[in-house]
Amino acid sequence: MSAKSSNRYGIVVVQVLMVILLLSSLTACRSSFSGGEEASSTSQPAKITGGTTSEATPVVTRATGQIYLYGEAHGVTKIMDKEYEAWSEYYHNKGMRHLFMEQPYFTAEYLNLWMQSDNDDILEELYQDWEGTMSHTPYTKTFFKKIKSGCPETIFHGTDVGHQGDTTGNRFLSYLADNNLTGSEMYTLTAEAIQQGLRYYRSNDDVYRENKMTENFIREFEKLGSESIMGIYGSAHTGVDQMDYVTQSVPCMANQLQKHYGGNLHTEDISRIAKDIEPTRVDQISLKGKKYAASYFGKQDMSGFRDYVYWEFWRLEDAYEDASKLPLAGDVLPYDQYPMQIAEGQVFAISFTKIDGSVEREYYVANGKQWEGREATWQLKVKE
Repeated sequence: MSAKSSNRYGIVVVQVLMVILLLSSLTACRSSFSGGEEASSTSQPAKITGGTTSEATPVVTRATGQIYLYGEAHGVTKIMDKEYEAWSEYYHNKGMRHLFMEQPYFTAEYLNLWMQSDNDDILEELYQDWEGTMSHTPYTKTFFKKIKSGCPETIFHGTDVGHQGDTTGNRFLSYLADNNLTGSEMYTLTAEAIQQGLRYYRSNDDVYRENKMTENFIREFEKLGSESIMGIYGSAHTGVDQMDYVTQSVPCMANQLQKHYGGNLHTEDISRIAKDIEPTRVDQISLKGKKYAASYFGKQDMSGFRDYVYWEFWRLEDAYEDASKLPLAGDVLPYDQYPMQIAEGQVFAISFTKIDGSVEREYYVANGKQWEGREATWQLKVKE
């Protein structure tokens, strides 16, 4: 699958990339917390900027707590387990109580109500509202129930734009109205989050969303003074040196936060845990007449693409020395399109099964070369 050629591979890859972008695909993994410059001691207003689609908003940053952000792949069980372990450690051993999440303001407030309730009705309603999203997996409910049981004083903070505004958002507005809270800050911020969501979905303006996520985060964090927090966000938003994933035109949320909080911001990308998988079997595949053990990592659906049904992935063991002598075809496949982790010095066979039953196979090598700043494998020119 080429990210360069103008033939069918280029078309398919562009479509795959679009899907990955919409799902906030994974960014490069960091093996440990990464910080930045020292936190600024100034109390002068700082501005969030980011292109012509978002207003520059003055924000005074006086909070002095630490920020620990975890970059995730959404809806993955073992990632949620890692996040719960981290939160439990901060909660019980560091005395932290505030957990920031990539959810709208009103969703977090509903979760806070649920934390005080004696049943799971609110959680069940939220779960139904999440249908069609990557949060709509049964283990998401297990994750929140573990927090309620093991860390019962947790306070959730939602800083995303108003996803599910027509369901969760409007229902929360009704709850506030029924409890004579129409003049409260909660009502104002809920209405504001709903409007943010409406604007975002009208224009699909990812620059606007990234900037609003940052602005909302700062607003919530500044309420806490010297208290430290943990945050759970898609890894596309947590790289301190990264731009927004979709347009690459403005700093991502964590990159912007670093300019406000410097060394008080720490990030760890745990998204690649999702790709920490073992092969399901070992086959044999021949490349240029030589047989190699081929670790099989499964197939992925391609039914949304014209003429294709699925593609399958193998890693050819101990093939790099031979493969590195072969010429390159010039086409590439970025690391993030594989279902497993990729390392330099590996060789891959990928088969594409078409609707007519025919199968096409291509070979790729991870030779350390990047493509447009992204880690990528490069297609080998192979004629069997």
